[in-house]
Amino acid sequence: MHIAIVAKIVGVLLMLFSMLANLPSILVSFIYNDGEASSFLTSLMITFGVGFSLWVLTWRSKEEMRTRDGFLVVTLFWTVLSTFGALPFLFSSNTPLSVTDAVFESFSGLTTTGATVITGLDFLPRSILFYRQQLQWLGGMGIVALAVAVLPMLGIGGMQLYRAESPGPVKNDNLVPRLAETAKALWYIYMGLTTLCALAYWAAGMTLFDAICHSFSTVAIGGFSTHDTSMAYFNSNTINMIAVFFMFLAGINFALHFTAWQRRSIVQYLRDPEAKFYASILLAVAVFTVSVLYLTETYNAQNAFVHGLFQSISIATTTGFTTADFNSWPLALPYLLIYASIIGACAGSTGGGMKAIRILLIFKQGFREIKRLIHPNAVISVKLGRTTVPDRVIESVWGFFAVYVLVYLVLLIVLLALDLEVVTAFSAVGASLNNLGPGLEGVASNYADIGNTAKWVLCLAMLLGRLEIFTLLVLFMPMFWRR
Repeated sequence: MHIAIVAKIVGVLLMLFSMLANLPSILVSFIYNDGEASSFLTSLMITFGVGFSLWVLTWRSKEEMRTRDGFLVVTLFWTVLSTFGALPFLFSSNTPLSVTDAVFESFSGLTTTGATVITGLDFLPRSILFYRQQLQWLGGMGIVALAVAVLPMLGIGGMQLYRAESPGPVKNDNLVPRLAETAKALWYIYMGLTTLCALAYWAAGMTLFDAICHSFSTVAIGGFSTHDTSMAYFNSNTINMIAVFFMFLAGINFALHFTAWQRRSIVQYLRDPEAKFYASILLAVAVFTVSVLYLTETYNAQNAFVHGLFQSISIATTTGFTTADFNSWPLALPYLLIYASIIGACAGSTGGGMKAIRILLIFKQGFREIKRLIHPNAVISVKLGRTTVPDRVIESVWGFFAVYVLVYLVLLIVLLALDLEVVTAFSAVGASLNNLGPGLEGVASNYADIGNTAKWVLCLAMLLGRLEIFTLLVLFMPMFWRR
């Protein structure tokens, strides 16, 4: 373990984060003259100062970063940056949050969970609102991806970081020969989608400020809004459908976007097994939801279609925007949507959940076992398209699934021990572990009323979900720390 190189990288990331997160918010504060510039300036100075100190103490370190160093850096990246990201909330007089609430809000933003403890969003200073949205945008792609493009210029290798950020069966990791170019390509796509989304929102009737802010959380699949009533505030079917379109796109593997853009063809989407499975799951959930809402006379035909489609895509992709109180919907719809978020978006996207590729492989492995019962001696392969999936990948998927279920149960029991009601605890764990945001019952609108200990537990759940569990749990293995 090379502690010096780890500290050096964390220092660089802190300096980078201090400027990316605070400087735009200072500019917004000056534009709207909301008096919050000092909060962000103080936060910038503290964050940059700590990062600079770490860098100065370790700048002579020239060791090559190893894979295990990458896991530690990525985990520290999310924990340290989320902690420092809470500073503006603490320094602002307009957000009288405790340390717990400020850290919770920052963790929720940077991990793109979208769970909030803040009420009265419509009356907050614009710079604070912008900062919340920007946290999600930076976290959505992962500042690690940006750092991979920047750190090589500083003489620090980035391959281990990229692997640690995306454990599991992610396809097409190296989109172009050099990893730095890969990260740049992903960021170009990310910024391009964000720009198109903002322009579409603006054209549909949002103010420029709201359009930019909501494009951040839409493409990041985050779900934060500048209004307490989320997307329902705008009362516009056009805006809702724009959001549906970009949430769907953001849930697709960005490597697939890159390939489709490079070849100027949508055929890549139609050929990709995960993308097809992802689209079919969303379609099935949306059709069922719309049908139930209409047949139970919850809404008329038009509203059943709009709200049913919007909430299905929003929850299933783990975005978390709302146009209606889906918590009060009839039959099992609220639970169906929470279960859909467990599947989540595609690997290599900004979404959360277990990822569609893992669920698809679990289904295929299940069918293979059924076929083996009929033909015990047959050699049956699991394939994605024409590609045979190695048994080692199948084993890792099942291992992830087992650990995911175990972690879910442990966190659920802890919240129940903290006196949370069963439905509230179940949905809070699911919404945090899947980086979704809104839950059911006591956490349907916000998380302000749950206890501080429960909030720290959910911060851990958000971190586990963002790091896809193994990246964090590996740090607790004694083997990890042995030479």
